[in-house]
Amino acid sequence: MASEKEAALSATPSDAPTIFDKIVNKEIPSTVVYEDDKVLAFRDIAPQAPTHILIIPKVRDGLTGLSKAEERHTEILGRLLYTAKLVAKQEGLDDGFRIVINDGPKGCQSVYHIHVHLLGGRQMNWPPG
Repeated sequence: MASEKEAALSATPSDAPTIFDKIVNKEIPSTVVYEDDKVLAFRDIAPQAPTHILIIPKVRDGLTGLSKAEERHTEILGRLLYTAKLVAKQEGLDDGFRIVINDGPKGCQSVYHIHVHLLGGRQMNWPPG
């Protein structure tokens, strides 16, 4: 967890392509579990649960984090959450799952391209930490 915190504290928003842009453009390989014209869902390379999938918009459109959302982003924000529901069903997470959106350094955001973490396959704890 310390490395995640360090990564978040050293990350800065930029207009440069993120690792997620490179995944969308197939410049970096990923294990895709869902894709449509607006979103891409793929397995996290450092899973924090038996099922850990990242769901991202294919186009950033200034939406680097939830705190940067504008009214024009409501459709894609809804699409991300609906996709999480579809992928959870596809992954057999019938007993429940957790959705996480990290925002900013103190929220432990390390990639400034909004993304939804879908976590499941084990009992989640509260508080999350």
